[in-house]
Amino acid sequence: MPSPERRRVLLATARGSWELDRDAEVLVEELDRVGVTATPAVWDDPAVDWAEADLVVVRSTWDYTERLDAFLDWAARVEATTDLANPLDVLRWTTDKCYLRDLAEDGVPTVPGEVLEPGADDTAIRSTVHDALAATRSGEAVVKPTVSAGSKDTLRVGRADAPDGVALARRLLAAGRAVIVQPYLGSVDARGETGLVFFGGRFSHAFTKAAILHRGAGLIDGPFAPEVITTTLADDEEVRVAGAALTTAARQAERGLLYARVDLVHDDHGDPVVLELELCEPSFFVEVDDSSGGRFARAVVERLDQPGTAISRNSTVPSSRTDRPGG
Repeated sequence: MPSPERRRVLLATARGSWELDRDAEVLVEELDRVGVTATPAVWDDPAVDWAEADLVVVRSTWDYTERLDAFLDWAARVEATTDLANPLDVLRWTTDKCYLRDLAEDGVPTVPGEVLEPGADDTAIRSTVHDALAATRSGEAVVKPTVSAGSKDTLRVGRADAPDGVALARRLLAAGRAVIVQPYLGSVDARGETGLVFFGGRFSHAFTKAAILHRGAGLIDGPFAPEVITTTLADDEEVRVAGAALTTAARQAERGLLYARVDLVHDDHGDPVVLELELCEPSFFVEVDDSSGGRFARAVVERLDQPGTAISRNSTVPSSRTDRPGG
């Protein structure tokens, strides 16, 4: 019998980013195993015919923070011609960290934060930074743009260097960028961040990311900060909190989420709280779990097998411990 026609997936990236994507080789190989031809394509390359793809997956479009409007316009054009994952409404929602307000309003435990909009005066800026310093045992805060990735334009400050945080906020606001100021939770230094990765609405694997931000280190140079990643096992409460965050996120997606990453830290009481919800271009760190690339590929095939049909909005919530590898 003739072999079925191979389906084509374009993996959207940015110039110079594909080579830096530590997941890229594994994902392409695993997709090839299940009969899907996957190739990278630069999102703002006018020569790319996105309509020729059966599915476009946003992967490493790491320069979108510099041109968010152009990026979302591109996503709208792609979605008008083929399936886009994650979809435009999700990308629009998740690329601005103001989504943390939606999570908090739904009762999802999150790292608290105050948003400063362009036009905020110096009194408001200083007050916001100093309130964040006083909100946690560490006596430290993080200042960053609401539209940011890879810890760029992000600063960790304490009381002694609070003026540096104020100066960064002032500079970002003057450039027309909104700013979020959050307390820095000291548990990050001891246990890092816990990232939980989901494919096709099912929990895949977890990893630990060592602390990235350090006092006095200044702003990072390059597309993203160096990351030290190790494997870990997420506990039931971490999976529950991640699932609650994805329940809120699923409201943005008519066709569900092909992939998701929920980054958790632990508050001063030791409870997991959402630091970030990554639904646009997260690294999956498939190297921590040899089976995870295959799970991503199967999720893509499931997506391709359901063209134009609605995926359950509740599918992103892990139903039990048995959904988890090794659980």
